[in-house]
Amino acid sequence: MALPLPPVLSAEEVAQFGRTFAPYVFSSQLLELPTRIVEAGTDVEALQSLYLATNPMLTAIFIALAISPLFVLAAELRGNFSQVDCWWSILPTIYNAHFYAWAHLNELPTERLKTVAIFSAIWSIRLTYNYWRKGGYQWGAEDYRWPILRERINNRFLFFLLDVTFIAFTQSLLLCVVTAPTYLFTVLAQLPEGAAYGIPDLVFSRLLIFYILVETVADEQQWRFQQAKVKYRETGAVAEGYDKEDLERGFVVSGLWSYSRHPNFAAEQAIWFTLYAWSAYLTKTYVSWAGVGALGYLSLFQGSTWLTEKLSAGKYPEYREYQARVGRFIPRWSVKARGTESAAKKDS
Repeated sequence: MALPLPPVLSAEEVAQFGRTFAPYVFSSQLLELPTRIVEAGTDVEALQSLYLATNPMLTAIFIALAISPLFVLAAELRGNFSQVDCWWSILPTIYNAHFYAWAHLNELPTERLKTVAIFSAIWSIRLTYNYWRKGGYQWGAEDYRWPILRERINNRFLFFLLDVTFIAFTQSLLLCVVTAPTYLFTVLAQLPEGAAYGIPDLVFSRLLIFYILVETVADEQQWRFQQAKVKYRETGAVAEGYDKEDLERGFVVSGLWSYSRHPNFAAEQAIWFTLYAWSAYLTKTYVSWAGVGALGYLSLFQGSTWLTEKLSAGKYPEYREYQARVGRFIPRWSVKARGTESAAKKDS
């Protein structure tokens, strides 16, 4: 039986939107899939046959769309809108593992896909643990930004529409599409040259591990600072490694945070950009539809960080000076406050 993958003759064809994505997702197959699942019922063999006979990107998109209403329902029942946040660190790995499992069961070469799946599992474990220790999985826990947006919109129906269209639907779809490069690896595995695992794969995969290490260190530094700050406010005791000035400032400026205002966010964005760059290199196509997910991910982080910084600047008196001296994501060459050099030139 022919695989439900687009026939490709070259690496460049793998990245073509009209060949590898549109014919499957923008077709009746997506609408027919729920009916076919119901027909298979509880027959495990029938469900497995359906799974293997369905294009893996189509399956991933279907899952993303199917769970969106569940996020809306959970938000209404729990009274908060961080339902997608609870799955943020899990869904991309589910999709990456799905691509690997599908290829393995269809007897395609899977070394590259297995590497991505293992890396993704490490990413999930680390990020899920960090979210858990901050209380993200507690009943009623909600990201502090949603109540602020809810207050500004000040209309329950409009915020419900925001939940349906963006919070639940768009973000769920984003967490799927960001793994599109892994789908390209699946299609690429059909080609002899595309199936081979080489030095470029080693380089890109090690880059991903490096970014996870950066993210881990940054999150740990922030966590320890926040714990020390809470202890100082409750008991007046200054934890080892900090001084009173640090804790009264209210935000961390040491370690990686002395080079970037958001080193963890910088590393997180770099991870998904690198996954796309990996696929772009292998398909010899540096701008393709598979980058939409990474672009959306980066755009979301830009907007989220802007709001976070606006709130921090209003909360902490010294935060604006920190903004002037330290780059948002990318380290600056100088710690001099922005604008001081031009001002000095004008005065001379």
